[in-house]
Amino acid sequence: MKRILITGNNSYVGNSLANWLEKDPDNYSIDKISLRDNTWKEKDFSKYDSVVHVAGIAHRKETKKNKQLYYRINRDLTLAIALKARNESVQQFIFLSSMSVYGLKEGVIDENTSLNPKSHYGKSKLQAEKKIKALTTYNFKVTIVRPPMIYGKGCRGNYQKLAKLAVKLPLFPDIDNQRSMIYIDNLCEFIRYLIEKSSSDILCPQNKEYVNTSEMVRLIAQEHGKRMKLIKLFNSKITMVSNETIKKVFGDLVYAESLKSYRGLDFVDFRKSIKLTEE
Repeated sequence: MKRILITGNNSYVGNSLANWLEKDPDNYSIDKISLRDNTWKEKDFSKYDSVVHVAGIAHRKETKKNKQLYYRINRDLTLAIALKARNESVQQFIFLSSMSVYGLKEGVIDENTSLNPKSHYGKSKLQAEKKIKALTTYNFKVTIVRPPMIYGKGCRGNYQKLAKLAVKLPLFPDIDNQRSMIYIDNLCEFIRYLIEKSSSDILCPQNKEYVNTSEMVRLIAQEHGKRMKLIKLFNSKITMVSNETIKKVFGDLVYAESLKSYRGLDFVDFRKSIKLTEE
């Protein structure tokens, strides 16, 4: 029986992971803890085999006012939780970082890609990575997970924006792009695998297939009984635009095949993941 502590009572990934592991009560015992106040400091971590730290600041517009909040929550709080875990003999600390640590809007990320985050979100995540990696010992394994865009039923962020467009628009640009994404159940299964593996590593999980944005929007529309027509009429103009939002939607941004870490895991395929998300 593995005893797991998940940080963040209101975390989408945290709640999804808890539900995923609770399907196997013979092998996993799950507790969640809020970090919104200092009561977590009184919690006894010594009874847990793994702490999965998913709590953090994301999906909000960065401003001068909230700049320090990213570093206080994503970096400093992460270090404090990891230190408590190590000091109380937890064997493994899993940290949910982000693809943002690379700072790329377009391109292919591989083993040689430099870490150069542009946002406070990305910078705070990378600084947290460096601080907790330094805590690694033979008895305290630190595992860092850098997922791309996460989607699934009830998710937040860009997927929901595209899903709203999919049910409203009769036409959508037909752009042949590729994006690395990961369905929430696939991410949860991957974290379960890491709990069992219990090693120090930095990993970049993703779906088995790269995602084409136009095809994803078409499939979402289809799940709602809508017929979406994909057109190439404005392709040349769209690909010439340097707007950041356009790049996020239609640009290519993938983890290289060499970074895929799902081998042997029972991942849901892309088409089925859209059906499960939208049903």
